[in-house]
Amino acid sequence: MNLHFEEPILDSKTRRKLEDQRRMAFRRAIEEYAEQRRMQQELGGYPDLILTDFLSITRSPQRHAA
Repeated sequence: MNLHFEEPILDSKTRRKLEDQRRMAFRRAIEEYAEQRRMQQELGGYPDLILTDFLSITRSPQRHAA
C-alpha cells in the first residue's frame, strides 16, 4: 500500500495561489483560537455574568417570523 500521494503537476502561479490559500486558512484558525482564548480569559473572572447571560437568553420570549 502506497502511503505517499503524488500531487498533480501545477504551474507556479496555481501552486502559489494554493499555498496562499492554505496559509490564510491556517492564519484564520490561529486568530480564531486566540480570540476564543482571550474571551475565555476575560469571562473567566466573571462566572456570574455567564450564568446571567445564559438565563436571559433562555427565558426571553421566542420571536417568530411572520
